[in-house]
Amino acid sequence: MTTFTIHTVQSAPAGSQDRLVAVRNAWGFVPKLQATLAESPVALKAYDDLFGLIAREATLTAAEQQIVYQAINVFHGCEYCTAGHTFLSRKAGVPEDAIAAIRNQQPIADARFEALRQFAEIVAETRGFAGDKAVDAFIAAGFTKAQVLEVVTIIATKVISNYTNHLTHTPLEDFMSDPALRWEDPKRRTARRVAAAAWSRAIAPAPAANLTAGAA
Repeated sequence: MTTFTIHTVQSAPAGSQDRLVAVRNAWGFVPKLQATLAESPVALKAYDDLFGLIAREATLTAAEQQIVYQAINVFHGCEYCTAGHTFLSRKAGVPEDAIAAIRNQQPIADARFEALRQFAEIVAETRGFAGDKAVDAFIAAGFTKAQVLEVVTIIATKVISNYTNHLTHTPLEDFMSDPALRWEDPKRRTARRVAAAAWSRAIAPAPAANLTAGAA
């Protein structure tokens, strides 16, 4: 199995070092996600820039941003990011019942939050082919056309982090062992298990009947 380095500022490629210093200054430490992303300066900067841009300039509130982030974390089965965004959701003022609902894949009592969660999930599930009815329902819930695209941007940010964690097996941070933060994917889609199944399908021999038909 290929092993990815959890970089320090000193071990990271030159193109990632300054950004890791900035991450450390902003967070007080270098999270293992960013330390892993540092293997590719492009990936690290893309993730960090998108995350910062959303926080600074999105019209969705900080709490609403966390609703989308967390809905996608859970949809993707990312245990690292779900734990991390449980902490960030509390910091952003997301009510505890909403945090628990997303983690448990249950409806959120707040109608606006639930409309936002549903829209984010259907966009991710359909790879963007959510359809006009989904967009219309989102707008009817009080959101804007700009916020349709902000949801897409947040999903893109989560694709970088969630997929990186799955591919590289990013270890959990020490603070994520707190039972109030720790989350386990109920579908048990561990990265190794999913990868093994996908690889088995990719290398499975074609059925004999198909081989015969092809030869004919």
